[in-house]
Amino acid sequence: MTTRTLGADGPAVSPIGFGCMTMTGGYGVAPDRHDMVQLLRRAVDQGVTLFDTAEVYGPHANEELLGEALADRPDDVLIATKFATAIDPVTRKPRGRLLRPEEVAEAAEGSLRRLGVDRLDVYYQHRINPDIPIEDYAGAVNELVAAGKVHRYGLSEASESTIRRAHAVLPLTAVQSEYSLWWRRPDEGVLEACRELGIGFVPFSPLGKGFLTGTITASTSFGEGDLRASIPRFGPDVIEHNLRLVDVVQAIAEEQGATPGQVALAWLLAREPFIVPIPGTTKAHRLDENLGALDVTLTDSQMERLTALSDNAAVVGARYPDFLEAQTDI
Repeated sequence: MTTRTLGADGPAVSPIGFGCMTMTGGYGVAPDRHDMVQLLRRAVDQGVTLFDTAEVYGPHANEELLGEALADRPDDVLIATKFATAIDPVTRKPRGRLLRPEEVAEAAEGSLRRLGVDRLDVYYQHRINPDIPIEDYAGAVNELVAAGKVHRYGLSEASESTIRRAHAVLPLTAVQSEYSLWWRRPDEGVLEACRELGIGFVPFSPLGKGFLTGTITASTSFGEGDLRASIPRFGPDVIEHNLRLVDVVQAIAEEQGATPGQVALAWLLAREPFIVPIPGTTKAHRLDENLGALDVTLTDSQMERLTALSDNAAVVGARYPDFLEAQTDI
């Protein structure tokens, strides 16, 4: 498998990584833990080297899963994790507020312990606190870098100005945000900042939370605990309109002899050489399908069709419910 560089001075990683959030819940009942351990190991065997988790996934359970599954990982495998929410260490329940800069070191110690490592490969700030300067958080992570606890620094769901301010204090290796044919706000300054500053860009939900795979229809319902049930653009009043985008993706997939999901990933990979998407899955055949996107080369005409039809006006409805969108900075 070829590699991409995560930032101008960062490590070489697989061009497609693995977003691990749903392996411990998020889209309904959590899958079998043993099966997820085996799936993670399968991904390593197939050349995936970038795995993404967070303290809040579970909470804590996702990091523990990766710690077990990747305990004997090869040297080139990187685990990225994230901090943001204050979590009670006993109950494992969020405390309803964001961490303060002076609490980041303690959060990092918990992640180190659960992952079973001496140093965090990439440590993202998961959410931007509007009440405390980003420079204070960058300084807190810089102290962890100096102490050998963190190797590389990243931001998630950050605006262009926040990226530039944080980078001035401690150079960023990566910025992570939602980005796909389904949602393209990072085109409005964030990608340009990453290009200029030599920062890798890591799209999460690159398949639009499953929407771009062609498996969701107007009659699809989401079970209890599935985040998508609360997302406006999956609502019954707009779903048929939004499926028009998927119709185009499916048509191009037929032209390519590929799947819609592979076309959606191939579009992302062709956008910028510093983009490393992290699709998530809990199924082995979907992992294989995602990695198959590396064999899909879209024509210039296909790229133009997809890009023109996927502007933000083409999709109706917000990508998050209001309370979640309020927690983002982008």
